[in-house]
Amino acid sequence: MNLNNELFQEINNHLLEDQQPSLYLNEISKLKKYTLNQDLKLLFMLKEIEQSKQHHPEGNVWNHTMLVVDQGAKIKSNSKNEKIFMWAALLHDLGKIKATKIRKGRITAYDHDREGEHMGKEFLSKLISDEEFIEKVCLLIKWHMQPLYVIKDLPFAKIKQMNEEVSILELGLFTLCDRLGRGDLSIENINKVKNDAIIFLSKCSIKLHDNNKNSEIESAIELVKGLNIV
Repeated sequence: MNLNNELFQEINNHLLEDQQPSLYLNEISKLKKYTLNQDLKLLFMLKEIEQSKQHHPEGNVWNHTMLVVDQGAKIKSNSKNEKIFMWAALLHDLGKIKATKIRKGRITAYDHDREGEHMGKEFLSKLISDEEFIEKVCLLIKWHMQPLYVIKDLPFAKIKQMNEEVSILELGLFTLCDRLGRGDLSIENINKVKNDAIIFLSKCSIKLHDNNKNSEIESAIELVKGLNIV
């Protein structure tokens, strides 16, 4: 096992085994052994990327990512593949490194999901050679904004294409982590986020007209309703 693969396994173990992976990740983000590693450079650059305070009161992209991986740790057992789910949670906003711009005095990150797909491949390919795993992680990154587009009936919503490449259940779970990764864990906000996830799943069901898929989505809706996120 080479050094980079050992590094991947170390991070992977904490993502899958820790109740709060952010404790480990914050620790290594301060140690020269890790910060001087060129293959982890992209990950730690998230600390430098600011976000709109209106939508992200938790601060920079690193802060958001740490909250997302901790939320992911709470519900990953409901995922079809915990390893893919947690690595996608860690890397889902890498694209903001390139996509974040100031437009008319506002911080924006348009198309960071698509940028993130490519940057996720760049990052993971330096650590491991498992192309199938890398592809599945990066497809989840690519589509992670779709729940928002579907919920708001935006023209960017591509339900059929999304369904061909990723699990709708996984995205339903992922949007819970992403939306709750903003520091507001009030009962009111948790219920709103869960309801939005259900709306996303329901709209996908209506659009797909697939009895087998609809049955799976109905099960996913019941799963989301019953999740204890606090």
